[in-house]
Amino acid sequence: MTTENQSDATRIEGTVKWFDPAKGFGFVIADGSSEDILLHANVLRNFGQSSISDGARIVLLAKSTGRGMQATEIIRIQRPVENETTPALEDLASLTEEVLSSAPLLPARVKWFDKAKGFGFGNIFGYQEDVFIHIEVLRRSGLADLQPGEAVALRVIDGKRGKMAVEVLGWEFASK
Repeated sequence: MTTENQSDATRIEGTVKWFDPAKGFGFVIADGSSEDILLHANVLRNFGQSSISDGARIVLLAKSTGRGMQATEIIRIQRPVENETTPALEDLASLTEEVLSSAPLLPARVKWFDKAKGFGFGNIFGYQEDVFIHIEVLRRSGLADLQPGEAVALRVIDGKRGKMAVEVLGWEFASK
């Protein structure tokens, strides 16, 4: 078994081309290059996420392998730029960014999430009521999918039909 040395890794900034959690990998395009950089699910999990949204900006360390460039560590992920043509969710349309960002950030687990249906639910620790998670909120949070039982941090508001997530973050943010 060999131990990889991060000192010979290259720092790269780029954009997520696509990532498929079911396949366990995806690709990043480095700024100023057309070469794909393999992003494996294990590298993403080491950063505290199980998925990443297409179009998200990413800073990572990568090494050249016999099969091309491969990410070895993620330094930072920035969610994708909002698309002005994407309609706002009705419950969030009248709320300012200040109100949304001041909502409490609570530790939770994903009950279930169906990407094809475009929504799912989470459970906040210590509460009985489910929290609705919409695919658009997930995308705006820089994620592409959630797995049942996955630990996350949810920023929650009281929506028109109950508790609703307005942001989904990795577990490590739950204690901040």
